[in-house]
Amino acid sequence: MPSSESTPAGSDTFAAFNQGVIDEFRARGGRVGGPFEGGDLLLLTTVGARSGDERTVPLGYVRIGGLLTVIGSAGGAPRHPAWYHNLLAHPMVRVELGTEEFEAVAVPAEGERRDRLFRQVVEAQPGYGDYQRQTTRTLPVVVLERTGPPPGEAPAAPSNMAEKLIEIHSWLRAQLGHVREEAAAHFAERAAHRGEGHVPGPGLGLQLRQHCLAFCESLGFHHTAEDAHVFPALAAEHPHLAGPLARLREEHRTVARIRTDLLDLLGRVTTADPGRFLADLDRMSGELRAHLDYEEESLIPVLAAIPYPPAPPAAAPPAGTPTPPGAGVPAAG
Repeated sequence: MPSSESTPAGSDTFAAFNQGVIDEFRARGGRVGGPFEGGDLLLLTTVGARSGDERTVPLGYVRIGGLLTVIGSAGGAPRHPAWYHNLLAHPMVRVELGTEEFEAVAVPAEGERRDRLFRQVVEAQPGYGDYQRQTTRTLPVVVLERTGPPPGEAPAAPSNMAEKLIEIHSWLRAQLGHVREEAAAHFAERAAHRGEGHVPGPGLGLQLRQHCLAFCESLGFHHTAEDAHVFPALAAEHPHLAGPLARLREEHRTVARIRTDLLDLLGRVTTADPGRFLADLDRMSGELRAHLDYEEESLIPVLAAIPYPPAPPAAAPPAGTPTPPGAGVPAAG
């Protein structure tokens, strides 16, 4: 299908065209007319690599088996599109597909896997082959990995904040598992390499990087929300939690350091000693998991009594009216 990235004219015209497509997509439940009518279109929202602002673009997508992919074609332009640079810096993205909206980790395919997926993309949408022939750069193939199960397979939505906390922590633990598995696969391929010359990339470099970044960014966001909103509200209404909350705040500072160390470690993955690298990774993962475990042990009994999502703020009561337990405690994530 046509790509909005191939729209001609200046940046103002391009932005206005894209916004018109976005508005129509949302107003018509994912359906768009004009050059996109009948095509497979989604909206991808990324966080700007430099600005930190959210940016939404309409993109054609191609399903390959169970994978949802988008292509960084930019209409065959010589440079990668801005949204691709954004997701390299911030892998957590938001996807709107039809009437559905979900979070995803954006993972560019590499090496043989990228080439295989691109061949399948061109079989389904030959226009991408034309775009590739117009440029010397390799068009990125990005797999959008849902952070949760697809519709119909999801468990019941969290009904209280304890369940929400467990949902968030389960996802964080899964990302740590992805990082460990992909690091081990990287070193296994390095060990299997024979002969002279540069060790070939395992096709896992960006995958490993994106999952690690997704974990670190999500954990940072989660802790920022807790420190700014959740913990103060809990401390005000549950004085007996003063000790655990103080420990958790201190652990958040330690975890921030571990996140930095984890990213530094990842930057050395191509040259690191495998045994030392995996030992350091396991040590850091152990500390991070221990923090998640302690937070659950300390807070779940109290959070289980707080509905999720929280009720909207009520009108201010008259002066002197007692505040009911749990009122005003915001979401944990």
